[in-house]
Amino acid sequence: MVLASGFFFAVKLGEIGMDRQWWQSLYNLPPLIWIVLVGSFFGRGTYFMVWPFLAILLHEKFALGPANIGLILSVSAMVATLLGFYAGTLSDRYGRRNLLILGTAINTCAFALLALADSLSAFIVSITLCSIGRAIWEAPASALFGDLIPEQRSRELALQFRYFLINVGAALGPIVGVWAGLSAQQSTFSLTAASYLFLCLGFVWAFRYTKSGLAAKVKRNPATSFRATLRVLHRDRAFLIVVLANILTLFIYAHMDSSLVQYLTQSSAPGLIQLISSMILVNATTIILLQFPLLKLMGGLSVNHRIIIGIFVLAAGQVWFAINPVHWFYGWLGAAFVVSVAETILFPTMSIQVDRMAPDHLRGSYFGATSFYTFGWSSAPLVGGFVIEWLGGSALYWGTFLLCGVVLYLYRFSSQFERVSGPAAVPANAGEEAANT
Repeated sequence: MVLASGFFFAVKLGEIGMDRQWWQSLYNLPPLIWIVLVGSFFGRGTYFMVWPFLAILLHEKFALGPANIGLILSVSAMVATLLGFYAGTLSDRYGRRNLLILGTAINTCAFALLALADSLSAFIVSITLCSIGRAIWEAPASALFGDLIPEQRSRELALQFRYFLINVGAALGPIVGVWAGLSAQQSTFSLTAASYLFLCLGFVWAFRYTKSGLAAKVKRNPATSFRATLRVLHRDRAFLIVVLANILTLFIYAHMDSSLVQYLTQSSAPGLIQLISSMILVNATTIILLQFPLLKLMGGLSVNHRIIIGIFVLAAGQVWFAINPVHWFYGWLGAAFVVSVAETILFPTMSIQVDRMAPDHLRGSYFGATSFYTFGWSSAPLVGGFVIEWLGGSALYWGTFLLCGVVLYLYRFSSQFERVSGPAAVPANAGEEAANT
């Protein structure tokens, strides 16, 4: 039903005012970009069959509390953060191919191991490898859009469409999992491993046999060193403030994931598996149905203004989470819907924001810097687990509501630096100049 709704919605976009030339530009995307798009769809779909239930698996299999589960999920993700930034820099210097193949190969092994893990230590190693693999391949994959799609409008549509496919996968994953009896089953991770294996093989084929792959293979800047990249980023004050704001945004949003699952688990919410699956479905379906209408509605607004609107909606969702009675099933779905609307506005816009701010020769490094968003995402289970255990779920969501005000302030502050520290202020040979100083 969700897939049919998403397809029907896509067909009808022209009737609500979308520019048909945008869809023509999607048809003309290079094969390598399509591999990223299709791979993102299948990878995320199989991932969401069981990953949101990982906190439940750890609780039932090893009798772990919220704080310990949060610690495992947070530390494993944080390990990959610096590696993700470094991987983006390496892809600028040596090209995207090897990083994409390495990252997807690691994910293949990691999810296969996770499907077979019996001990807590094996779970921890597997979860850490999952975070590392994703950190390695995400930044080069995002940078590919800028490498191979020179026209800004088409590139931004492709980034939006990738997010759309990711959420179609996220919607279908739990539905297929529940229908096939796979959700919350550890063995389901083998399907995610298979998805990443095919994606890895797709990259190997595309870089060898397609024109887009051969073109991307030679896009590299050997003069760009890691130290030079750090110096360039240090001068781009607007970008650094935006990264900090987005770290906090991801921290706020992530509490709808593992922290909420822990809160509901500890509170003995009725129909827990059904409730979590329903919230995931509401989240993904909201994005599928509203992403492009909202894109059309906000087309005349600047990127910063879109993000500010999204933060206000996100703040409203935090209030709803804070006051919703534990046993009100549809109240949780309503709160998930509000936060999902915020996500629909924020997440694709954040990718477009980085794409616009990044100099062409440092695109991988700028997208690599977004790996620091992981600090926000990965610290959420840890902080959420402790706050839930000590103060309760309502206190957690009132705290994230206040953090929304901090994010709004940072975005307003970042606008003071936009004219002097954007990509135009960074010379094309900045890496070489910095390396020689």
